[in-house]
Amino acid sequence: MLTLVEIRSLPRTAAFFDLDKTVIAKSSTLTFSRPFYQGGLINRRAVLRTAYAQFVFLAGGADHDQMERMREYLSALCKGWNVSQVKEIVAETLHDLIDPIIYDEAASLIEDHHTAGRDVVIVSTSGAEVVEPIGELLGADRVVATRMAVGPDGCFTGEVEYYAYGPTKAEAVKALAESEGYDLSRCYAYSDSITDVPMLSSVGHPYAVNPDRALRREAIARDWPILVFSRPVRLKRRLPALSMPARPALVAAAAVGAAAATAGLVWYASRRRATAPA
Repeated sequence: MLTLVEIRSLPRTAAFFDLDKTVIAKSSTLTFSRPFYQGGLINRRAVLRTAYAQFVFLAGGADHDQMERMREYLSALCKGWNVSQVKEIVAETLHDLIDPIIYDEAASLIEDHHTAGRDVVIVSTSGAEVVEPIGELLGADRVVATRMAVGPDGCFTGEVEYYAYGPTKAEAVKALAESEGYDLSRCYAYSDSITDVPMLSSVGHPYAVNPDRALRREAIARDWPILVFSRPVRLKRRLPALSMPARPALVAAAAVGAAAATAGLVWYASRRRATAPA
């Protein structure tokens, strides 16, 4: 049996979690479409289209081309949005919108990893204006998310500073491993999307959670475990400790998750083009 001194001398480890459909049952950003509408950030048509996009996302997720169109669209859409207003809207509606859709299985995993002494890191393509508060709600130690430039007037400029997507997620994981001393061969990663294969491949214990079809095939080919999460539950009902504030985040992105909430416009348009008669 290892002594306490020996345990403390072991390299540090972490568990890296994608967010949407891995920890929570819906798209984190699309979920905020209604309060963004009520706050005057988007119009009624955008609300309806994000509802459609949420359906598409739950049915099968988004492929690489759709994600790229989403990135281009949100950079133009969020230009001029007041960052403080976005933060206020997310803070006021976070518990009502996000708390009920957190997977019970994911909350248990987060608890298990913390009990084992591992850091928990949320790595999400959504913007940090949404992801950081959710990470705090979950008790995550660090957050990596998309971020966009903010001008002197406190509004988004429309320029993407950092896009946490695909290979970029893997690069962030490796950078964290170097700065925090994580032994990636002993670390864990969880995701539902084929676009996160680079991140999953970077750790010794990758898991496909509610995988899309492409990731399921990849997981089977690589003999990665496949997990099915299906029980959304309010944190306060199952594990009050998880709703405590997180430890200070060393890697956090000041971003525009809010803008991505209306990226359903992109999905909606691309789906219509794909189904339109020649």
